Amino acid sequence: MDDGALEVVEFALTAAVYTDDRELEPDDLPAGYREVFWSDGRIERPLSATVETAREATGVDDPWEAVSELMFSDYDDFSGTISFTDREMAEQWYRERVDADRLRENPVLAAHFADEFGAEVYEQAREENRPARADRPFIDDLLAEYFEDEEEEEMLDLVDVRAPEEIEMTLDDIVLTEDQEGEITKIVKAIEHREYLAGIGLREIGKLLFVGPPGTGKTSVARALGGKLGLPVVEVKLSMITSQYLGETAKNVEKTFEVAKRLAPCILFIDEFDFVAKTRASDEHAAIKRAVNTLLKSIDEVSLVQDEVLLIGATNHPDQLDAAAWRRFDEIVNFPKPDRQMRADILRVVTAEMEIADFDPEAVAEMTEGLTGSDLRMVLREAVLDALTEERTTLTQEDLEDAVAEFEERDTLKNLDMIEGDHDALVAGGDIESGGGSHDHAHDD
Repeated sequence: MDDGALEVVEFALTAAVYTDDRELEPDDLPAGYREVFWSDGRIERPLSATVETAREATGVDDPWEAVSELMFSDYDDFSGTISFTDREMAEQWYRERVDADRLRENPVLAAHFADEFGAEVYEQAREENRPARADRPFIDDLLAEYFEDEEEEEMLDLVDVRAPEEIEMTLDDIVLTEDQEGEITKIVKAIEHREYLAGIGLREIGKLLFVGPPGTGKTSVARALGGKLGLPVVEVKLSMITSQYLGETAKNVEKTFEVAKRLAPCILFIDEFDFVAKTRASDEHAAIKRAVNTLLKSIDEVSLVQDEVLLIGATNHPDQLDAAAWRRFDEIVNFPKPDRQMRADILRVVTAEMEIADFDPEAVAEMTEGLTGSDLRMVLREAVLDALTEERTTLTQEDLEDAVAEFEERDTLKNLDMIEGDHDALVAGGDIESGGGSHDHAHDD
């Protein structure tokens, strides 16, 4: 019997056990199984293991064919339901083929077989399982309920909530500095031991400020951290939620923090944090200044330990932050432009699935001084597209070098002041060898 049969039996058995055991909760269902059982923001009993739900949850193309030869399996042609004629036999068959490591991935069955495998296996399975409140259906239902007032619906346009399963980039896909790895390790440990921190009275922790040029990975790291920890990521751009053209700005700020607390545990990522300092030092509209003061107060009042909200601010312009902004954060994480070795490592990671003849990442890294990780991804994208125009899917080192030259030329033109007759400005914008100065791209990947 192949692995497909084990996958389908496990899925159908999980549905049956969960249906019967009323003490089990949605958090006990494996995250991959929950996806097929959500309905109107809820998971309600009985759970039905149909061919359709089994296929979606297990990836087995023909679930019934996978288990049709088993003596205890049954199939209802009308409803498409897969069930057991003898559940005790099904359970015995399953137990003979799994160990404690596999059960740690399924809290429902870990609880059901606790007498045999030990209660600690269930506790570990439950702890490692992503909570249901991090699933997209739960998030959407909560937001719909919270913003049912038409006057507040515009807030949904200001806040982008990413469920963990929607985050494709992982921390393994990102080349980090030693300091960045150290800070991430510390915050992961803090999240794992929130109860201990609360018990010893250490509450002022879990507010990070990411600083560095655009394209150095600030947003990507925040999202990847959410994926690693199984937490939704609430993203806002500060300039948007404090815009005087979008209703009551202070109320927008308060709502942002309320959304994060309702979705907790989660990550609240606030981009463009330098907007705080710009506003405080200018003659901006009074409503915007009130919003910024509300923001600073809200940051003071949110806590990783108490509210289970990890706050990450990000800025491309740390020089513009004043003391009031700096002191809100307990950790500052620097995101510099990558050095030559980091650029070579980034190239290796990004090209992992590509075919490149005579690939020399060190040579390309030597050519790309001043470029960020985001810039390098754009270079590779252009190399791939140029090769496709020649009907090639295998790249060459020359393709990459040509793409670097093209990128630097475009980047130089972008930074030129193209006002007719302003020859000094045209000359000042040059310097192709240095990568054309700053690489101020719209996104921070």
